[in-house]
Amino acid sequence: MTVTATTLPPIPLPRGSIQGALALQLVPDHTPPVVGPTPGRPGCDVVPIEQPLRQRMEQWSHRYAQAVVEIVNGDRPVSQVLRWTTPEVYANLARRATLVARAGGHRPGTGRRGQVTRAHVVGVRTCFVTPHKVEVSIHVRHGERSRAIAACFELIRDRWQCSALEFA
Repeated sequence: MTVTATTLPPIPLPRGSIQGALALQLVPDHTPPVVGPTPGRPGCDVVPIEQPLRQRMEQWSHRYAQAVVEIVNGDRPVSQVLRWTTPEVYANLARRATLVARAGGHRPGTGRRGQVTRAHVVGVRTCFVTPHKVEVSIHVRHGERSRAIAACFELIRDRWQCSALEFA
C-alpha cells in the first residue's frame, strides 16, 4: 500500500497576519523592557571613567565633529584638524573633501557661495574602551536629512587624535 498526499487529511496550519510580503505579529507584546545602561552615559563604558572627563571628551569630540562636517562640505580647510588627526584619517578626509567639492563645483576649504544648507552636529555619545581610547557616535543634521558618523579617538603623545572616521 502506497501512501500519497491525496489519502492524508490536510493539516490545518495557523495563519498570521500578513502585510504585503512581510509577516507581522500584530499581537501586543506585554513583557516589560529590559532595563540597562543608557548608551553614552556612565555604566556603558568598558572601563570606569569620571564624569568630568566624560563631559570634556563629549564637548571636545562635538567640536571636532563639527569641524569635520564643515571640512567635508567645503566650508573649512582640512589643515585645521591636522593636529588632532592621524595621517591615514587626514588623507581620507582630504580626499573626501576634494570629491565633494568637485561634485559641488567649488574648491575645498574656500567656503561655498549662495544660499546653502549647513550641516550641524546634533548629538555625540562616547564610550571609553580604555582610559586612552574612546569610541564616539555622532548624529549630524543636514537640512531635513540625518547622517551618522562613527569616530575613534586615541591618546597619542599626550593629545587626543582621531584614529578612525566612518561616515554613514
